[in-house]
Amino acid sequence: MPTYEYECEKTGRRFERFQSMSARPLQKCPECGGKAHRLIGTGSAVIVKGHGSGASGSAPAAVEEPRCGRSQTCCGREVPCETRPCD
Repeated sequence: MPTYEYECEKTGRRFERFQSMSARPLQKCPECGGKAHRLIGTGSAVIVKGHGSGASGSAPAAVEEPRCGRSQTCCGREVPCETRPCD
């Protein structure tokens, strides 16, 4: 069951409620009784447990970083350079 965030329109107070997805959103603030509305959240994360991912069950291939410390090779090669040739 997800946790939903609400905001009181009267006081601006924010609060959370643990509710099922089929439950109706709250209409009143539990503190003052003012009108409340559910906020749009940032979404939820998917947690994958077990070895690897995907249909094959194998771990993703490691990406080899250039040894020169850059995210891309500095000379346009597909394989990372051993040294920093373009300094």
